[in-house]
Amino acid sequence: MTPLSYPLSSATSRELICESVFSDVQRGYGRVELPFGMAYVADGASLADKPPVACCIGAFDGLHLGHRDLVGSCMSDARSLGVLSAAVTFDPDPSEVLSCPSARLLGCADRLRGLMSLGLDLILVVRFDECLAATDYRAFLEDRLGGVVRLCSVHVGSNFRFGAGGAGDVAAISSWGEAHGVRCCGHDLVCSEGLPVSATRIRSLVASGDIDSARELLGRCHFVSGVVEHGRGQGRAFGFPTANLRFSPLSCVPGAGVYAGFFLFGGRAWPAAVNVGAPPSFGGPDPFFLEAHLVGFEGDIYGRSASVVFVRWLRPSRVFASTEELETVVRGNIDWVQENLGVGLGDSGLEVSA
Repeated sequence: MTPLSYPLSSATSRELICESVFSDVQRGYGRVELPFGMAYVADGASLADKPPVACCIGAFDGLHLGHRDLVGSCMSDARSLGVLSAAVTFDPDPSEVLSCPSARLLGCADRLRGLMSLGLDLILVVRFDECLAATDYRAFLEDRLGGVVRLCSVHVGSNFRFGAGGAGDVAAISSWGEAHGVRCCGHDLVCSEGLPVSATRIRSLVASGDIDSARELLGRCHFVSGVVEHGRGQGRAFGFPTANLRFSPLSCVPGAGVYAGFFLFGGRAWPAAVNVGAPPSFGGPDPFFLEAHLVGFEGDIYGRSASVVFVRWLRPSRVFASTEELETVVRGNIDWVQENLGVGLGDSGLEVSA
């Protein structure tokens, strides 16, 4: 991706935010309840009479460059075959059922919106539980998927495995496909700097605070969603009021430090200086808060759903020798945000709704 050049114009900021949070969904989608989960059907498509599909299967956490390449190949194949394009994903993430869950780059709702933004005809969200984990991959393909669509081709990453015991790898799916007239396409992993682009790699980058490198692999800025709650109140006492975002313990949140970004709610965004982790100068018992000072915003947003888009790492967390030093550094962080992310924005923020 092209490195960001500061200061960002309001047009660049809007594009950056919309790409990051998948706000540009061009097609409408209806919901259809399935015996094993939920289908989201785009306008102009239908699940009636088991439509023929080219489908891609995956957890799609982060919807990173590798995932987008896989989905793009599936959609291209669907066009050449004259059939519907479909993505099959799982909720909850299989790791939450099979092992100790790792942090999620995207919650299910955000992941679903991301898949919709790519323009797929169908998105099948399969309920993942111990019963499904014990299901043979052939039964899943034939009975569950085969009960609602007619598979023409299946697209997966070359390292993909699913079904009981992880037996459903590319070779096994290909063998099954040959017997059932279904083409299986195992796609090479997209690489960056000689290493595969993966959710695991991106989580590690985010956790270390390297959000620039994470952006390169995601193809967008990382964001975290949650609900605004009351915080400690120290920021307001120093003249820097903050919105405190409570997020899921499973959210993949950048490492402790101060970041420049955007705070979104109600279809608008404000430039923000964002602190992640308990500030060393104050401490605090709750690890699932982040606090953001919204430049130019005044108001009460407690209880609102909101998201924080992380644009740039500013500095590590540290203890200050005095209150005066703390105020000087925080003011410098806020000034950087205002000068580089707030160009052309008034007190009303930036409209970013689709």
